[in-house]
Amino acid sequence: MLYPRVSLYALMLAAAGIPLYIHLPRFASTNLGVGLGTVGVMLLAIRLIDLVQDPAIGWAIDRWPGAQVLFAVAAAIGLAVGFPVLFTLGSGPMIELHLMAVLVLLFSAYSLGMILLYGRSATLAREPTPRALMTVASFREGGMLAGVIIAASAPALFVAMGAQGQGYPTFGFFLGTLAMLTAIVTLPIWRRPPILGERISLKSFGQSGALRLLVLALVNSLPVAITSTLFLFFVEDRLQLSGRAGPLLVLFFLSAGLSVPVWTRISQLLSPKNTLIVAMPLAILGFVGAAFLAPGNMAGFTIICIASGAALGADMVILPAMFSVALTKAGLKASLAFGIWSFAGKLGLALAAFVVLPMLELSGFAPNTANSASALAMLNISYAIIPCILKLCAFGLVLALPTEGPAQ
Repeated sequence: MLYPRVSLYALMLAAAGIPLYIHLPRFASTNLGVGLGTVGVMLLAIRLIDLVQDPAIGWAIDRWPGAQVLFAVAAAIGLAVGFPVLFTLGSGPMIELHLMAVLVLLFSAYSLGMILLYGRSATLAREPTPRALMTVASFREGGMLAGVIIAASAPALFVAMGAQGQGYPTFGFFLGTLAMLTAIVTLPIWRRPPILGERISLKSFGQSGALRLLVLALVNSLPVAITSTLFLFFVEDRLQLSGRAGPLLVLFFLSAGLSVPVWTRISQLLSPKNTLIVAMPLAILGFVGAAFLAPGNMAGFTIICIASGAALGADMVILPAMFSVALTKAGLKASLAFGIWSFAGKLGLALAAFVVLPMLELSGFAPNTANSASALAMLNISYAIIPCILKLCAFGLVLALPTEGPAQ
């Protein structure tokens, strides 16, 4: 039951992450009356907190290895409290301050859980070998993608069952309940003796190859961050596929989830680097195809969701596993490193929101309204063209990685 429990904890975190990155912009603008530009600034401000907080969380996990249970339960409690509060907020005076306070709580709890889960990869694997680390990564990312699918589809399901407020209040209580149940069921995995390493220095971080992978992860996170932030807007307003965003989002992440064992197997036959070289062109072709879709082209965007979802599955399972393998081979403590890794990923999301949301607002774009041709063109550029360029940069960084053999 070790790996299924790892999957369940990952599922809880992913189900918590999707509302923060995909549902939040639309919820804040339509339910709370908060402008898209304001949401972008708020997310960037939270990243400034993470600049200090995420490495500090990683340091604390390494400093007190016997407190794994405490850290795991604290993360779950933060999510269990925060989501019901977030999705029952109503518009009114000082709503921005209230929203900011709840988001700080949620992002802090989310960071604690993510850094603990990824930083303890060697502990959660049956043995600290590259092949076992890739296996635990497969179970972890499979759980992540299952959580994403649940979170992407839940609000629409709750609306179909008669929930009010676009399903968000019920969604919040659902996430809170999921967090508490997960905390109880997964307690045994946090009682395993932690596998620790040497303290990280900038020199050892660079020599291990982890620094190069961190830069790659940051650049590679930007395209996904932008498309995640704009997905609902692109489907509903650019493609004019009203009511189809939920099913398409589920299809995208389902494709990613089903691809995870395939990419894991390919990495064992070829190598992690060569697996990324195979997978990344799928995402690039997806961005190019999305840019030229005509409004109403459901079939075309369905194909793009399948291809780009499969490419995301490779990113999710291969890059963190490569990072973990580099740290383990060098005998370095992993939690502080994954604290920095976590901050890099969330920085990508914040930069995406900070740049593209105000840019869209300045172009005159507004969700759920009749937008001008120039506003929709800006949405198209933001969703498809900019991510395509960034993905090409990430592909170049992958090509520059040292050649290695299959994961053993």
